[in-house]
Amino acid sequence: MTQPLRLGIAGLGTVGVGVVQIVRRQAALLSARTGRDITISAVTARSKSKDRGVPLSDYAWEDDAVAVASRDDVDIFVELIGGEDGPAKDACEAALARGKHVVTANKAMLAVHGQALAAQAEAAGCSLRYEAAVAGGIPVIKSLLEGLAGNEITRVIGVMNGSCNYILTRMESTGLTYEDIFAEADGLGYLEADPQLDVGGIDAAHKLAILSSIAFGTQVDFDGIELEGIERVSIEDIRHADDMGYKIKLLGVAQLTGRGLEQRMMPCLVPASSPLGQLQGGTNMVVLEGDAVEQIVLRGPGAGQGPTASAVLADICDIARGSNLPVFGQPAESLKSVKPAPSVTPAPYYLRVSLHDKPGALAKVASVLGDAGVSIDRMRQYGHDAPIAPVLIVTHKCTRADLDTAIDAMDRTGVLAAAPIALRIENV
Repeated sequence: MTQPLRLGIAGLGTVGVGVVQIVRRQAALLSARTGRDITISAVTARSKSKDRGVPLSDYAWEDDAVAVASRDDVDIFVELIGGEDGPAKDACEAALARGKHVVTANKAMLAVHGQALAAQAEAAGCSLRYEAAVAGGIPVIKSLLEGLAGNEITRVIGVMNGSCNYILTRMESTGLTYEDIFAEADGLGYLEADPQLDVGGIDAAHKLAILSSIAFGTQVDFDGIELEGIERVSIEDIRHADDMGYKIKLLGVAQLTGRGLEQRMMPCLVPASSPLGQLQGGTNMVVLEGDAVEQIVLRGPGAGQGPTASAVLADICDIARGSNLPVFGQPAESLKSVKPAPSVTPAPYYLRVSLHDKPGALAKVASVLGDAGVSIDRMRQYGHDAPIAPVLIVTHKCTRADLDTAIDAMDRTGVLAAAPIALRIENV
């Protein structure tokens, strides 16, 4: 008779409790779908006495994650602690060193240490699975590793942080400022303990780094991502974008070019009629483009107990069935080390400038744009009270380097009342 597959779970927060609940509630279903029973041997968390609303007395309690990962009665170590270093990384390395499979939801750890962990797992003949690390309940990792394995992926693009999407869409629907909606989201518990991980784009960039590695067969390179958060997006920007038929999203984009790997996570304008433009609230969406499949759109909950625990169980079930794929879709030793490339793909840009309301100010702005090779598609001046004149410019396609040259030159004209806001308009 096939032996049960025994889990050791480190971390009993929202997701960890969700995993325990599914294992208990769906025991018969999991056994039928994998051909073996899935059980829990041991758990650990910060507090043993805390009431988590799920029975834990059937499982051994360990005081630290490494102890769980080292137990003889654990076949899969499930890491749900979080953090790029510290106990999470130590315990995953300990599990792999003892020939145990690892399932994790830890995007930060994989974005920073993914290459080394993948090499260790493959050398040990172990699985390292992480569906829950990217886009919650959306099976985007499995789609890239398996469903699109016959494709050369040309571009990955998506909204990968539900908290930022909530803030931006809530600003639009209420007309309230970024500061107001940030406070609301924080009060509702939608933001990380360090909110900069969300609004600064760091959380989403971790996810993009992981997807890039699978999509393009490259070593994970979080440091190579061009990163900008949503803190400077104002309600005026959202209104102006809406007037032109666009929505503002914190958008991750990755593509491999002859110059290197382009990865950027920053606010962009997308057509309001596009799937990404219609995305509301805390939902995530990832668009994958390949040479054979052309384009597929994956949409769903990017966080939460049920969706994330569901993704963890999907990995556990794959291991129970005997699946053991290379961590990033091909052997870690074959992943290319490519240089990061700043985005050189031309695109139109939205540019908001605040000018001192005096004769010739607008002419100077137009002149420096032209001198930098940036042509104006549309320009609009909104009603204002002196002495500041807000002006909205939409450029024809240009490179960000040329636009930055123009912005630097604007700063030297003496007509700017504030730093310009420049947002790429992405074709999706």
